[in-house]
Amino acid sequence: MADIKVTDVREKAGDAAFLIDNGTTSIMYDSGFAFTGYKVADRIKSILGKRQLDYIFLTHSHYDHALGSVYAKRYYPDTKVVAGEYAAKIFAKPSAKALMRELDKKFAKKCGVYEYEDLIDELSVDIPVCDGDIIKAGELEFKVISLPGHTKCSVGFYESGLKLLLGCETLGVFNGKDDIVPSYLVGYKTTMNSIERVLGLDIESIVVPHYGLITGDTAKLYLKKSYETTKKTTEDFVALMKEGKSNADILQVFKDRFYHGEIINAYPIDAMTLNVGIMTDLIRREFDIQ
Repeated sequence: MADIKVTDVREKAGDAAFLIDNGTTSIMYDSGFAFTGYKVADRIKSILGKRQLDYIFLTHSHYDHALGSVYAKRYYPDTKVVAGEYAAKIFAKPSAKALMRELDKKFAKKCGVYEYEDLIDELSVDIPVCDGDIIKAGELEFKVISLPGHTKCSVGFYESGLKLLLGCETLGVFNGKDDIVPSYLVGYKTTMNSIERVLGLDIESIVVPHYGLITGDTAKLYLKKSYETTKKTTEDFVALMKEGKSNADILQVFKDRFYHGEIINAYPIDAMTLNVGIMTDLIRREFDIQ
């Protein structure tokens, strides 16, 4: 990874925004919230100086990953936003933008931010991509990998020459040490298929949403734990459901198991509670548990 630098440009815990730069081509990997958008863009500008931001790669359509792209485009109007075709369709819906606006404002207030410029209606994608598409970014060449699980629109970007994966939350939320928090909102089998697909790639480095760059043995551990923890957590939840445990019981088990350390900073409690509720309902349907 001597050829490329990954810089954390996040402003708040829970943000998702990193700058990937090889000295000639720069890529913003996810873009954070709307209310932090200008500050994240300021950080990028302080790093790039007079150079341009060439691309913004979005892993999926959630507000904490996508909304900051609009603010970055105010600084860099020629930058190209790259996201999955499904995400592009979501961004085109006024109802989706209204929900993102509501969630962003709610979290902004928790962070003590009550007023900021609202550019959310400008959210859009310049280059919609599908599985297998190639994005040539200067000397870098990223293959788009469809990885549904966290959302239907989740994608990763794989640079085979560097053996680098720009991951997505389908692989789980990393606690920075030795554990992964499962976060799938589409389906268990869909998620496992996506994780297995990633395991089949030749990967030495991964940029992980809400965390940053991991390499070598840590990257291998992350992928191994992603598979094992998603599988075990789901099997444990199925067992609890068959014992008659409620969704509230399962939420408490999830919190006891995962909600500590760095995860508290990376995963706002409201989002975690909502996501676990969705996961629990998905598991009940997928495994036909009443």
